Amino acid sequence: MSERLSAKTLSYLPQSIEIPLYDRDAVTPGIVHLGVGAFHRAHQAVFIDDCLARGETGWGIVAASLRSADTRDAIEPQDNLYTFSLRDADGEKLRIIGSIVETIVAPEAPETLIDRLSDPAVRLVTLTVTEKGYVTNLASKTLLRDHPDILHDLANPDKPRTIYGFILAATQRRLSEGSLPLTLLSCDNLPSNGRVLQKLLLEYARLAKPELADFIGENIACPCSMVDRIVPATTSLDRETIKAALGVEDAWPVVAEPYFRFVIEDRFPHGRPMLEKSGVEFVADVEPYEHMKLRMLNGAHSAIAAAGQVTGLATVADAWSEPAIRRFIDAYWHAVKQTLSAAVDGEAFAAGLRERFGNPALQHKTMQIASDASQKLPLRVLAPLRELLASKVDSRPLVLAVALWVRSCATIDENGEPITILDPVFNEWDAPDQLRMEPDDVIDRFLGFTRTFGDDLPDNTDFVAELKTAYRHVRDNGALAAVSSFLKP
Repeated sequence: MSERLSAKTLSYLPQSIEIPLYDRDAVTPGIVHLGVGAFHRAHQAVFIDDCLARGETGWGIVAASLRSADTRDAIEPQDNLYTFSLRDADGEKLRIIGSIVETIVAPEAPETLIDRLSDPAVRLVTLTVTEKGYVTNLASKTLLRDHPDILHDLANPDKPRTIYGFILAATQRRLSEGSLPLTLLSCDNLPSNGRVLQKLLLEYARLAKPELADFIGENIACPCSMVDRIVPATTSLDRETIKAALGVEDAWPVVAEPYFRFVIEDRFPHGRPMLEKSGVEFVADVEPYEHMKLRMLNGAHSAIAAAGQVTGLATVADAWSEPAIRRFIDAYWHAVKQTLSAAVDGEAFAAGLRERFGNPALQHKTMQIASDASQKLPLRVLAPLRELLASKVDSRPLVLAVALWVRSCATIDENGEPITILDPVFNEWDAPDQLRMEPDDVIDRFLGFTRTFGDDLPDNTDFVAELKTAYRHVRDNGALAAVSSFLKP
């Protein structure tokens, strides 16, 4: 067995590999990150690594997983070091990231995570817990009060499971000890993510510790942010090629595209790292940027992922090689651009996305993007769709994206192969058998899935009729033919 990446083996690496040149022993934690995964390690952790290299040594990251031990088990034996790979058609650039100073698995050690969140030196909590981590009905932006994890946290405040339970426990301790309030920075793909986080945290506090609700509302800042970088899941081949380049084994490297954009509302009452020196943008209003990214990048990704699940096209690059898919997404962007603010340039953003989606060096799997799709669709596709319906503007490309998602929830694809649905919320629902039911009956059943569609869309007769027509096109003609025929005037 070859040696592992570690502080000791850094000196073994080829000179072409960028390594941390700062003294990691001098770094102290200033950030706790909730939801450590590939995206955080390819985005926020990279920029904090820049800060540490510039001498801002008080911003080390304590990274906590709220579910799985996989990341901890992979990088803790490596002194929490890992490889960051930037890839495009021109090649690959490798860098070792050292900004994570500790990894915690919250279910194993909830008290430890509360301790770290309560550390007076920690001023910032960042989050990438995905939509489902907010334990909310995304249509109404209200807490799922009967969710088992919420009920558990209300009954067991010293051993929480949710972000709200951990933050509330730490807030109570920090207040009693006279420490500064935390700033909470959501980096998830939610519109107005900071405001949504604060609203849900206040709702939870009123249930669990009503006496803390006013303090939270007045003292805990929750700035909004928009993050944009494509980070595909790491594959076995990625590990093998990176091992060959390093000369040592890295159990969990991350791969990303060179492009990034990180826009943050500049509201940090107790200080923040100087991320602007790494290209992060601090603005007064994030909303125009987050709408553009969520609706144009993430919405198109969801549409492509659904089409890929149905047709067997495994990656975004595979799907993008199909002319019918490209024409469909161009029509999708043309429709969505009409819902964007004049403060952003949707056409220029779309031009960049065309290049990014065609990047052959990124094996961004459609199955990965399709995970938790029932919780992503309301924000990425249905929100702009509602606006187009209200404006009486052509919304057919978005309706077709919904129809493709419905078809992607069947048991088999168009090639007769099983479809893997990585969506716990959807899998708990009694989904209809699309192979046995009439198309219109399938749509009627899906519209009853209120966690995705809410209560308003099923009552919109124009939308329902158009969705049934689009779904019949997909069922009768196949996805690729449908995206061509359905969009014709």
